[in-house]
Amino acid sequence: MTDLDPRALRTAFGRFMTGVTVVTTRTPDGTLCGFTANSFSSVSLDPPLLLVCPGKFLSTFQSFADCSRFAVNVLAEGQEDVSNTFASFKGDRFAQVPNTLDAHGIPLIDGAIAQFSCTTWQSLPAGDHQILIGEVTEFTQSETPGLGYAGGQYFSLGLERAVLDQTFDKTVCGALIAYDDTVFLEETPDGFRPPQVDLKDRGRLRLDLQEALLLRGCDLDLGAAYSVFDDAGRRTHHAYFLATSKGAPGTGMQAVPSRDLPTLTYTTPAIAEMMARYSLEARSRSFGLYLGDAKRGDVHSLTERT
Repeated sequence: MTDLDPRALRTAFGRFMTGVTVVTTRTPDGTLCGFTANSFSSVSLDPPLLLVCPGKFLSTFQSFADCSRFAVNVLAEGQEDVSNTFASFKGDRFAQVPNTLDAHGIPLIDGAIAQFSCTTWQSLPAGDHQILIGEVTEFTQSETPGLGYAGGQYFSLGLERAVLDQTFDKTVCGALIAYDDTVFLEETPDGFRPPQVDLKDRGRLRLDLQEALLLRGCDLDLGAAYSVFDDAGRRTHHAYFLATSKGAPGTGMQAVPSRDLPTLTYTTPAIAEMMARYSLEARSRSFGLYLGDAKRGDVHSLTERT
């Protein structure tokens, strides 16, 4: 036993940014099993070894602890639904996700950026998990960007690099700062807007934004990019991030209930649409990253795992 707070420790572990994998196997009676994991690591090149750590809470735990073969599928950008299916779906997961079988009948997830077919090299108990070490017998890979996970949220390096695509005269960087069921906004003569700053160094957007908001008395955890768009009329590039406050609003900010966001007047139509979308998505904690311009664009899933 330990005196450490398990929930706080899990949150601290979650600060480490990882990829997302789906681990699969087949039981002796032919049943296909799979689970989502970010506890994955390469171990050795000679012999070629990797490891994953299935938790004892899994309904299929014993199947993986005892398996002789398994596969690890590294998910690609845009495969959040695949991750969620193998994390929580209670039915036939493989019927929901396109897959093919390797030479030994182990499922490989279609579209994964890397697939490793393995024989079990060693299986060791480790607290409330099992360390499953596999020797890679076959693998595939692609150049597609991968899906990332940190702090309870998915992220994509491919999508978030769009934040750094600075093509206009000025970059406005802001944060949608959540605190309980409210969002911090600042009021201007033209209407409300998220707290924001004008920045020049495109390589320091997140760091400079966090430092600027801290100077205004707002201590926060900055999360994934939420909305990235160009305003051609103002020759301005906008980048807004999700964030969680650790306390009261900073100087010049006020807390507004999320449900009331669509009723306010905002500085621009683009910000009004962004805040209305946030109000809707906050109900389910299923957020998306908007990429486009001030009038039209696409929303890419950034579903928050809990």
